[in-house]
Amino acid sequence: MMKRLVVALILSCSAPVWAHHHHHHPIHHPHHRTGTHKKRIAHHHHSHQRRLVQTDTASGPLRLASGAALIMNADNNQVIYAKNPDAQMPIASISKLMTAMVVLDAHPDMNEPITITEDDVDTLRHSMSRLPVGTTLPRSQMLLLALMASENRAAHALARTYPGGLGKAVAAMNTKAVSLGMEHTHFIDPTGLHAENQSTPNDLARMVKAAQHYATIHEDTTTAAGLFSIGARHREEAFHNTDPLVRNHRWDIDLSKTGFINEAGKCLVLEARITDHHIIMVLMHSSGSYTRFGDANRVRAWIDAHYHEQVASVN
Repeated sequence: MMKRLVVALILSCSAPVWAHHHHHHPIHHPHHRTGTHKKRIAHHHHSHQRRLVQTDTASGPLRLASGAALIMNADNNQVIYAKNPDAQMPIASISKLMTAMVVLDAHPDMNEPITITEDDVDTLRHSMSRLPVGTTLPRSQMLLLALMASENRAAHALARTYPGGLGKAVAAMNTKAVSLGMEHTHFIDPTGLHAENQSTPNDLARMVKAAQHYATIHEDTTTAAGLFSIGARHREEAFHNTDPLVRNHRWDIDLSKTGFINEAGKCLVLEARITDHHIIMVLMHSSGSYTRFGDANRVRAWIDAHYHEQVASVN
C-alpha cells in the first residue's frame, strides 16, 4: 500500500517548492459555457501576496483516496498536501495539455481546416471516437474537442499537422517538458493512449501552472459543452466536458483535464479558485468513476474549513 505523505504548510518559508516563482494573476470566467464562442480573459494585477494560513480546527488531516496526489497554492508554490508526489506513472490524457501547449507555441492558423484520417484512428487500444474519418473542422475546434471532450483523434490530428509532422510534435512535447523542469516526464504520443507517457504529481503541477498561462487552454478546458459539425454529412452533435465539476456552479475552475487508461487509473488535474487562492490539484491513479472528483471536492471543503486568507505586503 502506497504511503500517504501529508506536508504541512511552513509559513516561514517563502521560497518556491520548485523552480521558477511567477506571480499568478486570477482569471475570471463564466461557469457555464455551451458554445464555442470565447470571452476575453481579464487579468487583474495584485499589489499583495496571498498565502494559506492554518486555523485552529479539529476536523483532522486531509485524506484523499487517489493513489498519488499533490495539492499546491499556485500563488506562492506552497505545497498543501502530497502523497507519492515523485512516483512516476502513466498520465493518460493529461498528456493533451502538453500537446495543446506545443501546438499553440507553433502559432498555426487556428482557422485552417483539419481532416480526420485513418492515421488518426487508435490501433493500439481501439478506443472509441465520435469523430469519423473524413470529419473536417477548423484547428481551433479540433483543439477544443481534444481538451474539452478528450477526443483522441482530434489530439492526434493536431500533432500530425504540426510543422514537421507527428514526430516533431512529440519531440517538442519532450523539449517543453525539459524547459519546464519536468525531470521525470516523457512523452511518446500526443494522446496519452501509450502507457509510456509518464510523469509525476510534482511534474504535472509544473505543467498545469504553465498551461494556465495559455488563454485558449483556459477557455477550452473549462468549456462545458459545444456543438460540432461531424462526418461527411456535417450532422450537428453535442460534445461535453469530461470533468463534471466545470458544470458545477460552486466551483470556479481555471483549467481542468481528465485522463484514463488501465495502467494510469482515473486521473484529474485542475486549477481552481478556492477561498481567493489559486489551488492546483493533481489527482492520479484513482479507482472508481467518481473517486478523483470526490477527492477534488474533499480538497475544496478542507481548504474552506481549515484555511483563511492572510494578506502580507510584498517586501
